[in-house]
Amino acid sequence: MIISLAQINPTVGAITANADKIAAVFRSVASSGCELVIFPELSLTGYPPKDILERPWVINNVLGAIARLEKESAGHPECGLLVGAPIPTGMSSGKGLYNSALLIYQGKTVFTQAKTLLPNYDVFDETRYFDQNRCYDNFNFRGTSLGITICEDAWFHSAGLFNKKIYDVDPVQLAAMKADLLINIASSPFTSGKEKVRFQLFSEHAARHRVPFIYVNQVGGNDELIFDGGSMFIDSAGKSRLQLPCFEESIQRLDTDNPGTVKEQEPQEQIKSVHDALVLGVKDYFSKTGFKKAVLGLSGGIDSALVCCLAVEALSAENVLGITMPSQYSSAGSIEDSRKLALNLGIEFKIIPIKAVFDKNLEILTPHFRNMQPDLTEENLQARIRGNFLMAFSNKFNSILLSTGNKSEMAVGYCTLYGDMNGGLAVIADVPKTMIYRIAEYLNRGREIIPKATIEKAPSAELRPNQTDQDTLPPYPVLDAILHHYIEENLSYQEIVGKGFAPDTVAWVIKAIEKNEYKRRQAPLCLKVTSKSFGAGRRFPIAAVNEYK
Repeated sequence: MIISLAQINPTVGAITANADKIAAVFRSVASSGCELVIFPELSLTGYPPKDILERPWVINNVLGAIARLEKESAGHPECGLLVGAPIPTGMSSGKGLYNSALLIYQGKTVFTQAKTLLPNYDVFDETRYFDQNRCYDNFNFRGTSLGITICEDAWFHSAGLFNKKIYDVDPVQLAAMKADLLINIASSPFTSGKEKVRFQLFSEHAARHRVPFIYVNQVGGNDELIFDGGSMFIDSAGKSRLQLPCFEESIQRLDTDNPGTVKEQEPQEQIKSVHDALVLGVKDYFSKTGFKKAVLGLSGGIDSALVCCLAVEALSAENVLGITMPSQYSSAGSIEDSRKLALNLGIEFKIIPIKAVFDKNLEILTPHFRNMQPDLTEENLQARIRGNFLMAFSNKFNSILLSTGNKSEMAVGYCTLYGDMNGGLAVIADVPKTMIYRIAEYLNRGREIIPKATIEKAPSAELRPNQTDQDTLPPYPVLDAILHHYIEENLSYQEIVGKGFAPDTVAWVIKAIEKNEYKRRQAPLCLKVTSKSFGAGRRFPIAAVNEYK
């Protein structure tokens, strides 16, 4: 069968625009002899649609879009169209919707398969909106028995992703019993290393059941989630025959009877994939919210330099403004490094000193702080002055302020609420500090973009004389390792200490994480690139006791 894999980038809620894109792709491939074109999960609504599914008119618009696609298919009766959409269950109980795959052919929907496994962990919340499929069947399409599953349905055998069995039924096994071809339509978000896990899982499915496997994944950024695409065709021996690119839309044609030579599965190198994901996340967040311009503070440090580089790649240099705001504690080198970065990138650059404003604030506050020594209050005051200035530029020039804090800082609260945490998007808040350096090296692989001095200097907030991050924090390699064990692996205090870390250091890190949940709850949206990011996928109470020992 001649099949087109349509790895598209839908916008959540833009049902008309998504249907336009789907129809245009369908017409194009149908006119070139394609027999079936496959689109991702919930491609009519975009994924995840969240609570917009609770609006009755949204479902009415979906049904209208399906009717339109049915009409389109009547004009190309030789080609079928497999598309994901939310469909009413018709039942009086339950949520009332299925997450469905619809096969549209010759002017009508000839087959519907609802999703069986509804993920309800990490960033997923599908049981909030959908009912679980309770029956399963294959469909004979043009002489080929199709076994159709939807995203999570293929993750029953989790290739080590889960520590325990979380489902009681394996939809792929049910589908494979009578199938000539297995198809999985998906909206599977990116996390570092997931590409390799996916291929291993789908390859095992194909080889176990001796049935070829097609996977079509959404691409693009929707809020904090980034979808990497990576759609593929795997033959009945579990070998890769077709791989679509990551992080870009792609429509590729496949002849299942003559799929070509075996291709070694080549996952992207980790740092390149994280870099590409962040660029796509920024690009789509701006385009899908209607913004074009970004503003950010440039401190001369590596975090703001990296965010600036990513913003330029995503938005182009003319749409990025960098502002450095030196105080009496800022080094001349930091100002010069910021200037050099801006010159290397070709962005607009401003210097706005804050010493006079800071001094005036101290003058006003000193009578109220009489006989009290300077402390974090005065340090944070500088960060909040900078945050106010940056938000003023955001408001005045209709720009999104990009927050530049990294995951290591966010985890332990080494950031100032209403100061450097200000912003509309936290670009690297899921990137550990040690990975920040690796991405910077990747960016500088061809020429020096981020100044060498920025990379080599000791990290510092420069809020007091001779300050460095390591005055307050454990060394970043130690901190990041403990954070990974505690946040992403859910290891206990005792287990982390058992790996050789100093008990006092582990205790300090855990206490800092728990104490600063209130800050993270007020942080900007964070682009997710690790298996457990701060935000929607990590829900911890603020007013709670953590008995970690």
